[in-house]
Amino acid sequence: MSDRSFHVGPRRECIRVHLAAFSLVSLLVVAASGRIAVAVVPSPTVEGPITGGSGSPFIVATSFDLAQVGYTQQEYFISGTASAYTSTDTFASDGKWTAAPASRAPYKTRILVYMPTNPKKFKGTVVVEWLNVTAGLDAGPDWALTHTELIRDGFAWVGVSAQAVGVEGGTTVFGNPSVAPLKIVDPVRYGSLSHPGDSFSYDIFSQAGEAIRHPTGVSPLGAVKLKTVLAVGDSQSAFRLVTYINAIHQSAAVYDGFLVHSRGGGFGAALSQAPQPAIGVFDTAPIRNDLDVPVLIFETETDLVRLNYFSARQADSKLIRVWEVAGTSHSDAYSLAIGVTDAGKAAVDTTYSPPVQSIGGGFIICDLPINAGPQHYVESAAMWALNRWVQKGTPPPTGDPLDVVAGTPPTVTRDAHGNAVGGIRTPQVDVPIATLSGGGQSGTSFCSLFGTTTPFDSATLASLYPKHSKYVSAVKKAKNAAVKAGFILKVDGAEIATAAAKSNIGN
Repeated sequence: MSDRSFHVGPRRECIRVHLAAFSLVSLLVVAASGRIAVAVVPSPTVEGPITGGSGSPFIVATSFDLAQVGYTQQEYFISGTASAYTSTDTFASDGKWTAAPASRAPYKTRILVYMPTNPKKFKGTVVVEWLNVTAGLDAGPDWALTHTELIRDGFAWVGVSAQAVGVEGGTTVFGNPSVAPLKIVDPVRYGSLSHPGDSFSYDIFSQAGEAIRHPTGVSPLGAVKLKTVLAVGDSQSAFRLVTYINAIHQSAAVYDGFLVHSRGGGFGAALSQAPQPAIGVFDTAPIRNDLDVPVLIFETETDLVRLNYFSARQADSKLIRVWEVAGTSHSDAYSLAIGVTDAGKAAVDTTYSPPVQSIGGGFIICDLPINAGPQHYVESAAMWALNRWVQKGTPPPTGDPLDVVAGTPPTVTRDAHGNAVGGIRTPQVDVPIATLSGGGQSGTSFCSLFGTTTPFDSATLASLYPKHSKYVSAVKKAKNAAVKAGFILKVDGAEIATAAAKSNIGN
């Protein structure tokens, strides 16, 4: 017999359920909130650490050697039988959906684990990222944006190859051909993997979390004390997380909290798709408001306008926080270029970095400098705040929404310098040296999602900051306000102030 804990009901009461070792079943568990169906998520077989092939795992994320920051990188294969799902009622506009297991299929995929080399430095939280496959390969954008915070506070990070296109190849949800599926990139290393299709991705993601909580065989984290398991996903992965939260989480009960990064409206991820029966979702539905775990929704200017999150906007509630961040774009200079090699304790302030227009050695070339805004700083604060929310019950601060005017498309209201009005504020928009936008970009491939940076001319800078000391003082004041409000972490705020002092603005 195995002994597993499930957190159910709005007060997250822990009910210990003794289960025989059998395949996927459903149990009825009586909680204070009433009777709810709890699907027993199987713990998959874990194999590894994986070696062979090219000698290293394939992922698009950071490129520096993790050893230099006291972390290890290890890869594991997980395998078992996954379920696709069917809807048990109409998927309504409120997001309160129910689903039940349908067809089943064997699978074998990989998880990538980053954690402190010294187990004593692990603080008990694992961030499980649904790897993004929009570009036709496995990428870890949330690791790329928040890795400095995760490393300095002793988090573990696990990237999950949850979707078929990252493993097998094929066509992405946006019609893009896979450019680097695992089995093509390194057939020796990954040739044994097998993904039955994205209808099974939700259960595969649940089982990846279960492999962390209750490993069968090898433990991907080793013998460390686990406190919290958070799920995160960016962009297309966020679309799938919305469906996961609204339809699967209430029965699976694997994750303690969610960070939904850059979801849109009108881009819902189907519950099931060909060759299984097609089951779509109400794609402007909010995150359901009867959850038993916290959810932090993080949105950029691009997401509100180009991805139409404006149509899916929702208010804060007891277990939901929405952060809309001024001066940000869906992807930016830090996540795509500068942050890839950032191994510092505090993240690099991209405000003064040379403009970025070419990405991936010229694989993507944009017509204008892409956004060099503060997204990485604010998302690091979001990650820290979500973890505290789960562990201590202290909710993150409430952020003002961006000032957006309805229309087709909606438009962000801008100040005299072209920067967004409203939203979460940072020194980059309150003491600006450039216009930072989530739109206005053109060029190859995904450039339209990368926003723009338009530096102020010398006359504008001179009028705003006639003395260097005045500029530095203004940045420090704005930094202090953002740190006090909880939207920038103290260590990153110090880096922002230091970078301003070293700049030539006002000289």
